[in-house]
Amino acid sequence: MWSLDDELADTALSRLFVGDKPSKEVAWFSLPGGRTLFSTNDSAELLYFLRTGRLAVVRQAESGQREVIGMIRPGEPVGEMALIAGTPHTATVIALRDSEILALPRAAFFLEARRHPDIMAEVARLMILRARQASRRAPASAPTVFAFVGVSEGLHVRPIVEKLRGRVEALGFTATVVGGEALQAPTEWFSAVEQAHDLVLYAAEPGETAWTELCGRQVDRLVLIGRGDQPPPSQPSAFAADAMQQHRLMDLLLVQPGARRYPSGTDAWVQAAGAARVFHMREGGEEDLRRLARILTGTSVGLVLSGGGARAYAHVGAVRALREAGAPIDFVGGASMGAIVGAGLAMGWTDPEIESRIKDAFVRSSPLGDIAFPMIAMTHGHSVKQRLEQHFDDVDIADLWLPFFCVSSNLTTGLPKVHRRGNLAIALRASSALPGVLPPVIDGDEVLVDGAVMRNFPADIMRAAHAGPVVGVDVSRARGLSAEDCKPPHSLWKWILSGDFLRGPPIVSILMRAATVSTERDLAAAREATDVLVAPKLDKVEIRDWRAFDPAVTAGYQATVAALAKLDRPLTDLRRRDDGQAR
Repeated sequence: MWSLDDELADTALSRLFVGDKPSKEVAWFSLPGGRTLFSTNDSAELLYFLRTGRLAVVRQAESGQREVIGMIRPGEPVGEMALIAGTPHTATVIALRDSEILALPRAAFFLEARRHPDIMAEVARLMILRARQASRRAPASAPTVFAFVGVSEGLHVRPIVEKLRGRVEALGFTATVVGGEALQAPTEWFSAVEQAHDLVLYAAEPGETAWTELCGRQVDRLVLIGRGDQPPPSQPSAFAADAMQQHRLMDLLLVQPGARRYPSGTDAWVQAAGAARVFHMREGGEEDLRRLARILTGTSVGLVLSGGGARAYAHVGAVRALREAGAPIDFVGGASMGAIVGAGLAMGWTDPEIESRIKDAFVRSSPLGDIAFPMIAMTHGHSVKQRLEQHFDDVDIADLWLPFFCVSSNLTTGLPKVHRRGNLAIALRASSALPGVLPPVIDGDEVLVDGAVMRNFPADIMRAAHAGPVVGVDVSRARGLSAEDCKPPHSLWKWILSGDFLRGPPIVSILMRAATVSTERDLAAAREATDVLVAPKLDKVEIRDWRAFDPAVTAGYQATVAALAKLDRPLTDLRRRDDGQAR
């Protein structure tokens, strides 16, 4: 018969807490879901060991929001680094669900370590592994237990979750669906279910209040399910445990009528629910189910597209190559011109539509043709604004079919700004507002300019958004400016008559290149954050040559085909966790 103690008591460290002869100094206590075990800067006087339940390691991000950087599963210690170093804790640890904790005083731990040196060797190995996982942002700490809670009347959650389970199993993972029938089950029963499956999916129908509250204390991540064609209930966030909201572990899934071209009203749902992420699923949408299954299993694919002026046409070819290879694209992000191409992808545009719209907006006539007296910028920016509004309409970022972000540079705060909500056309205008060429976008008291200035290749932002592989296409890695690029035209009239004036004067190239140049440190960070790095050969494409569409697209297509050909396994498996170690 299966025994939790037998499962845990198989290492020198675990034998301090469970087994035949645990340390006499060990104390047991329960920690309800949502409670804090210890906080940042607390003194480290105890070594903890998780017997049942789940703990999350949380730190404050640069944005000021708390983010989960790791999870502690049954059979794992917590607090060992600070305990051994004799320093305060550097992170906060909370209980994601009702947990049983064993604690050993610092002095007792070192006494046992002197008696049994293999204990310290095991702790050192664990510390090294966790440090490596943190530096690589490895998926070993990815969530494996999810609750799907219905918040719209008339919505049937269990059939949706059962279909999702089938798509998860089709990816090679084991999964089970648990409903309100488990309301009275003991804590150890939940632990046993988790041990037996790669993923556990809890389903709570609207109105199952007691079961919903229990789910909020038993899962790694909570997903509220609502109908996108209905307004949100007055307090949908009340269905989630405080810990889920406070630590941004709650997502929103909106079921959309199949006839909709784009969702609408999503922002009202996001504000009411306080969700960290939002996903859309068409009624009967098979590909949407598959995408959600990839997200749950850490096999979803994020695509990041850099800025680079006309060279960013290469992204059109890269997207086509990925689609032809059958590679899924589940998250999209970018900066400057890369953000514009990525937004079209997130809108659901087909390859011909992306090509047609980009040509219409940038190739057939210069987007920088409305020259202005250079008080703030060389152009009025009206042309770019009009074209973005024409092709992206009045769509809100939250209403896109794919999760999308773009980056602008906030000259007021000196930090990059990540746009995940708000009007899409305005966000794209800010992300592409090259200083000196286009006027900045004023957002309240903030001055926003081209994202390429501070984060031209935001692969690290994508890496933080999901556990799966990241594909990055960086077009800023081509050669820099040559002396020839900076020469003024020999004849002003010939320059005008030839049409070269539509590209803008040479100062445009200087400003654009200055904004998109990457340091070796930036490039190293980009390589670290991506699993597939595509660097098209664009030396012959000038950064302001808006008519160089075809050669840039071809270069992006060929580089992406070559990068995919080098993979020794499917793209979705590049960060696939080892199922035997993930639980």
